[in-house]
Amino acid sequence: MKQTKYIMSGGLAFAEEKDMKKLRRFSLKGWHVTGFKFSGYTLEKGESSDYIYSVDYRSLEVGEEDEYFDVFASAGWSHVTSEGDIHLFRAEPGTKAIYSDSETLVEKYKSLSNSMGYIAISLVVLTALAWLGTIISFGPLDSFMAVIAVILTIIAIPAVMTAIASYNRKWVVQEKTGMVILLKATLALLLVTAVLALLFGDYGSVRLLIYMVTGAIVFPTIIWIIMSLFQKIRKEI
Repeated sequence: MKQTKYIMSGGLAFAEEKDMKKLRRFSLKGWHVTGFKFSGYTLEKGESSDYIYSVDYRSLEVGEEDEYFDVFASAGWSHVTSEGDIHLFRAEPGTKAIYSDSETLVEKYKSLSNSMGYIAISLVVLTALAWLGTIISFGPLDSFMAVIAVILTIIAIPAVMTAIASYNRKWVVQEKTGMVILLKATLALLLVTAVLALLFGDYGSVRLLIYMVTGAIVFPTIIWIIMSLFQKIRKEI
C-alpha cells in the first residue's frame, strides 16, 4: 500500500480554515501532513489520530527558530513543517488557538499581507516595464520582450490575487467594512473592464495583455478543478 500521498490546497490566502479542517479529516483516517508541496501538502500513512492544525506567517531571522517554536510548544502546538515564512502546527483537540483574539489575528495576517504585497508590487512593476519594452522596441527585441512580458504576466496575476485576498482577510478581522467593499467593487470594475476590452478592443498589445490576464486566472482554475475531480475519483475507487 502506498505510504505517501499528495493533496491540493485551496490556497492559504483564500481557504486557510478549509485547509486546516481537511488536514484534520485526513489525520482521522491515518494520513498525517509531513510537508508543503507545490499548491498542496504531502501526507504520510500512520495510525489514526485526531489532530487540529493551525498555520502562522512569520519571517524568522537566523537563530530565532528554536525560540519561536518553543513558544508554540509551550502552548501545546507542535511544529510540523515550514516553507519560507509559512509555518504549520498541530495539537490535540481542545488546545487553545494560537490566535484567540482579533488583535493577534491582525498581527498574523499583517505579516502575510505585507510579504505578499511586496512580492505582488515587484512583479507588477517588472511586468509593466516588460510590456513598455514591448511597445517601444522593434525587430527581434520586440519578440523577446513580448515573451518576457507574457511570462511575467502569468506569474504576476496569481501573486496579485493572493495579495488581495491577504489584505481582504486582514481588513475583515479589523472590521474595516468600507475597505472590503471598496476592494470588491474595484475587482468587479476591473473584471468588467477586461471583458469589455476583450470583446470590443482592437489594440494588439492591449488585447494580448487581456488574453494573458484571462489565461493566468482561467488555467490555474481548470487545473484545480481537474485535480479535485481526480482526487475525488481516487477516493471513490
